[in-house]
Amino acid sequence: MTAHQFSALFVFALCASVLLQLWLAQRHANHVRRHRQAVPTEFAESITLASHQRAADYTAAKVKFGMIVTVFEAIVLAGFTLGGGIEWLMRLADGWFGPGILSGVAMIALLGVANAVLSLPFSWHSTFGIEARFGFNQTTPRLFLADLAKSALLAAVLGLPLVAGVLWLMSRMGDAWWLWVWAAWVAFTFVMMWIFPTWIAPLFNKFEPLPDEALRLRIEGLLARCGFKAAGIFMMDGSKRSSHGNAYFTGFGKTKRIVFFDTLLKQLNGDEIEAVLAHELGHFKRRHIMQRMVWTFALMLGLLWLLAQLMHEPWFYQGLGVQSANTATALTLFFLVLPVFTFLFGPLGSWLSRKHEYEADAFAAGETRAADLIAALVKLYRDNAATLTPDPLHSVFYDSHPPAALRIAALKRLA
Repeated sequence: MTAHQFSALFVFALCASVLLQLWLAQRHANHVRRHRQAVPTEFAESITLASHQRAADYTAAKVKFGMIVTVFEAIVLAGFTLGGGIEWLMRLADGWFGPGILSGVAMIALLGVANAVLSLPFSWHSTFGIEARFGFNQTTPRLFLADLAKSALLAAVLGLPLVAGVLWLMSRMGDAWWLWVWAAWVAFTFVMMWIFPTWIAPLFNKFEPLPDEALRLRIEGLLARCGFKAAGIFMMDGSKRSSHGNAYFTGFGKTKRIVFFDTLLKQLNGDEIEAVLAHELGHFKRRHIMQRMVWTFALMLGLLWLLAQLMHEPWFYQGLGVQSANTATALTLFFLVLPVFTFLFGPLGSWLSRKHEYEADAFAAGETRAADLIAALVKLYRDNAATLTPDPLHSVFYDSHPPAALRIAALKRLA
């Protein structure tokens, strides 16, 4: 392949993926609007027309904004690649430090800073525009900027040494460097899973033991029945940023803990909270988390092998607007353009995720009452303004959870 051919292929793939994303988004918005005037029959007794219309308007607003972001990100990607942005950053870093690992780390850091600055107005509008307009935002500008500063500091402290290590392995480990990099990345992933609950998450939120003693005892009973050992059951002050509710497992090994947003505890009663937790335990008992990790590790291994083949091809760099062929530009270009060429594989991951959600629901229906999980989900759909009428094709591409109507119907069959 020549550089010109690869440039043409990249432009075609970029335009095709953007147009497909815009078409799917417009389909989704139109579908939601068409069903705005009536609550689906299966939800008519539990969700009001006003709540349904609020969810439709919230979805349409996010979709419209997302289309703008999609176009902007495509322009930025073209600018960094064919427009010479990465080449300019690489030469700037070389001028500061001279060719080598340090200049590669500097170039990647500069790219990260540039991306953060360019995306900042969009993050700001999403938080203080859309989320605020629909009553979800609780974040103050001061907290928003503090979160941004903490995230940047963590990226520097944790990410830059990782990048330096990866570039060193790529330059020193010969043709098998990709195996070494993969092993280092896997180790880093496990370390992050281990330290996140106790060292990183508390930098952003306050965690305290679940204050409701009766609820804690019934949750411990559920954990005992399911054979799940947790380091603690905590409530997180999610309400200081958003009124959306959630619950999650975090950690690895002895650091595993269960976290409930304080907003979720206000939204649901004890039976419903237990059913939601049983669903999350279903992912653990059905080994979904382990399956996803194995799949992710295997995929990364294949991608690093592919990068090892491409990084020796001049057309790979030149076709993407870069003349400085080195490990830093190879790594950066590969992972920047990868989503363009893999977008069509998105439905596969979404399908697997939805399959796991159905299986976790079935587990929850066996350990608690399906009716309680249904009641919890309906409240969460309502309070989080989740649309009940997504476009089916858009859902195939993007939705990690089954559409509301299908999920509730499956639970009713189990009940």
